[in-house]
Amino acid sequence: MNNNDILRRLRYTFDLKELEIVDIFAAADGIASQEQVTSWLKKEDDAGYVEMIDVEMATFLNGFINTKRGKREGPQPVPEKRLTNNAIFMKLRIALNLQAEEILDIMSLAEFNLSKHELSSFFRKPDNRHYCECKDQILRNFLMGLQKQFRV
Repeated sequence: MNNNDILRRLRYTFDLKELEIVDIFAAADGIASQEQVTSWLKKEDDAGYVEMIDVEMATFLNGFINTKRGKREGPQPVPEKRLTNNAIFMKLRIALNLQAEEILDIMSLAEFNLSKHELSSFFRKPDNRHYCECKDQILRNFLMGLQKQFRV
């Protein structure tokens, strides 16, 4: 999944307006103009489409965490230069304050079943022997489940 697709899905799920997305960037001390957001939200084959790079997506997700849970004390986290599906999944989990059982319920809304052990393997450090890479299908089903839960 590319970053633009994830942003479009999150925008739809949480009914975010373009100015709200600009504010989410500002919550992470990032800068994004409304024109940039508009170009990120366009489909790949539309004129004016611009691909969202990992640093921009990481800034958005950090801002999403700050917006949903409040800014934490001290220095803000530095946006990652390279984002994996595991990192995106983890940031969404933190932003929405989800426990394992809640994530499993969300996944079942998308008719995708995981065990608790499979789920925990996505949130481990990459050098852990039980670490498992989060594939696009899993992230896509999680976003679909979020959509079914939050977009009534």
